[in-house]
Amino acid sequence: MSLKISRITANIGARVGGVDISRPLDAQEVSAIREALSVHKALVFDDVDLDDAGQQAFARHFGDLTTAHPTVGAVDGAPNVLPVDSEQGSANQWHTDVTFVLNPPQASTLRSITLPPYGGETLIANAAAAYRDLPEPLRRFADTLWAEHTNDYDYAVPQEDIDEQKAAQRAEFTSITYRTAHPVVRVHPLTGERGLFIGGFAQRITGLSVGESRRVLDLLQAYVTRPENVLRHSWSENQLVLFDNRITQHYAIDNYDGRPRRLHRVTVAGDVPVGVEGKESYSVEGDASHYTPVAAAA
Repeated sequence: MSLKISRITANIGARVGGVDISRPLDAQEVSAIREALSVHKALVFDDVDLDDAGQQAFARHFGDLTTAHPTVGAVDGAPNVLPVDSEQGSANQWHTDVTFVLNPPQASTLRSITLPPYGGETLIANAAAAYRDLPEPLRRFADTLWAEHTNDYDYAVPQEDIDEQKAAQRAEFTSITYRTAHPVVRVHPLTGERGLFIGGFAQRITGLSVGESRRVLDLLQAYVTRPENVLRHSWSENQLVLFDNRITQHYAIDNYDGRPRRLHRVTVAGDVPVGVEGKESYSVEGDASHYTPVAAAA
């Protein structure tokens, strides 16, 4: 096997070469890519020859696919492909994909389609490194916490900035309300690593007020987004990035002056998160069975 893994930063990210992901992969190749993902959290594949069908076929090596999104429409003719399009707004907040459902995706793939002439990078953060960075008393505190994640909140957007188009997009995004309680510290089912499982959809710590929750979440989030824990990925044509959605967060930088930017996202169904005491996440509101099957933890 000629697979080559080249580390990009000390804490997160690697480039993968020596494999053609446009063809079916054998078991040894899939195992090597999964192992690299466990170590590096985000993998970059350059010069890929993929269309939507090929991206889906690659993602299926790692498990069953989700549909594009619980509430947002898919690419025409490709129900498992979500268009991440600047014309529909930018996801310029730190988040882990779809944590407002019971079993968020285990992995996400993003493929470059249309790129602006400058800017438009994606930041990806290692939530396991963030957990390790916590002082011991703060780690012990975080281990005990649970947070409610929801898709129904104001995204900190001032009312005067919401035009008719943005209002319609928000209405679509929140057309089904989801609320799910997840452990703040999630144990990775393959590596046993602990990671901070928070991000933009985490809105309230169980048992705390909204104001208290915000201060605790902001404190923990600051460790996730430390520069040392972040990969700043500058997109090129024909690239695919695979990241472990169970133990990372990401952020799309809106720094390209409104120029066209489009990626296609395909996600792999995940397991129900488990905290340090072995307790599983639980749904408070909203049924996502139309969006994702529940994957086995291993």
